[in-house]
Amino acid sequence: MGFDIWWLAYPVLGAVVGFFAGLLGVGGGGIMVPMLTTFFIAQGFPQDQVVHLALGTSMAAIVLTSVSSLRAHHAHGAVRWDIVRAITPGILAGTFGATFIAARADTVPLAIFFACFMAYVSVQMLLNIKPKPSRDLPGAVGMTAAGLGIGGVSALVAIGGGSLSVPFMAWCNVKMQNAIGTSAAIGLPIALSGTLGYLINGWGAPGTPALTLGFIYLPALVLVSAVSMFFAPLGARLAHRLPVATLKKVFAGVLMLLCAKMLHSLFA
Repeated sequence: MGFDIWWLAYPVLGAVVGFFAGLLGVGGGGIMVPMLTTFFIAQGFPQDQVVHLALGTSMAAIVLTSVSSLRAHHAHGAVRWDIVRAITPGILAGTFGATFIAARADTVPLAIFFACFMAYVSVQMLLNIKPKPSRDLPGAVGMTAAGLGIGGVSALVAIGGGSLSVPFMAWCNVKMQNAIGTSAAIGLPIALSGTLGYLINGWGAPGTPALTLGFIYLPALVLVSAVSMFFAPLGARLAHRLPVATLKKVFAGVLMLLCAKMLHSLFA
């Protein structure tokens, strides 16, 4: 594949990411990380850095998506800002700290952890598993601990945290509409903290490709983000007209295939 084809491949990926983010309310990391890993391998990037670059670039791309999503949910009054304030300190610390773990992990174990987590997310979607509301939100210490866990895993798999924060809030008797809206708001500190962490940890890493800041590959970031922002509202509009429950099952199957493809690319 010649280099020029990537100027087309990245916008196409952005369109897919934005559409599904708007349609199903899922962060783009589940699609972006395996696809970017595959792209970066095909472009001849260093094998020991491809997953780190995919994670960092995905996390940076989520910043713009999360701002757009947050504004939409806030306009509908769906964001519980009291929860955002309580959980954000833990989110920031957990996300930033986990980027240091990810930066020092080898590519293959990192990819296997990502694939296993996405398999968990896919099964959750396929079976439509929702925790039964059984308790109230914890106090300050409990919220910080929840934030540390959600932020830490989010940084290791480059997601906005929705697959963890929505079930957590639903379990704590937060209305589902508010849980989804608040999760969108929590996605911004996760994305900002994770981006900063991958920027710092990749700074000066030997052999990184040209046009890279830390572990963030700028051409992919710009082209994916620019297009995804246009397609997210389209997906959101179609969410009320398409059979979302069926689409979630299809999406879960696609996630599993993408992860399998990523692992095959690394081991091939």
